[in-house]
Amino acid sequence: MSESRYQPEVSSVNPVLQLENVARLYSMGDETIYALRDVSLSIHQNEYVAFMGPSGSGKSTLMNIIGCLDTPTSGSYLFEGEQVSSMNDGELAEIRNRKIGFVFQTFNLLPRITALQNVELPLVYSGISRGERYKRAEEVLTSVGLADRMEHRPNELSGGQRQRVAIARALVTRPSIILADEPTGNLDTKTGNEIMGLFEALWKKGNTIIVVTHEEDIAAHAARIIRLRDGNIEQDVLNPNRHIPETLTKLDLP
Repeated sequence: MSESRYQPEVSSVNPVLQLENVARLYSMGDETIYALRDVSLSIHQNEYVAFMGPSGSGKSTLMNIIGCLDTPTSGSYLFEGEQVSSMNDGELAEIRNRKIGFVFQTFNLLPRITALQNVELPLVYSGISRGERYKRAEEVLTSVGLADRMEHRPNELSGGQRQRVAIARALVTRPSIILADEPTGNLDTKTGNEIMGLFEALWKKGNTIIVVTHEEDIAAHAARIIRLRDGNIEQDVLNPNRHIPETLTKLDLP
């Protein structure tokens, strides 16, 4: 159970996502594994939330369900008021492509194409015209400080620059939420802090940010921390000691 149920100042606004009594079970032979047991939570527009927990706590399963990469065994999941729990694979893919911007620890960039082409990819799947794809990809790459790296391939970029490309790719569809899984896991401390500064700036621009991490110093950037253990929400509280980066990345988002 959560210790403190957070609601934004304008409580009448419908949540971006809402889970009610969500459970996820896996069968392994004769054994049933409870990855999530009875999870209920709401996340509203322009929240900055961190999911915390040790290995096996259920945070990755929760991330996969929120990201429409998996579906609950039982319970209800509403995304922008739509019932996700009963969607088919095509409908889930549509939500993933248009509404959720993913940022992964391993960047997940295609190595043989440029930064610009990597950022354009989600728009290709959405059927956006070539000219509009180029324009939007150029805008978001510029906004994350990579105007001079657009034609570079991933192996010509530093780890921090590759993660910025991944963030630009997440932003290009103008999603409802940005879902970041261990976004600094492959970065050194200095570069990791720069990336967290970028998330801070995105949040201040009105984006909804969800970060999944096992690192306390990364979770400390979030305004709300949800801790999981053994498939349950152990704690759900505002973060009174939020770490605010000394310098924020200047964004000029379209």
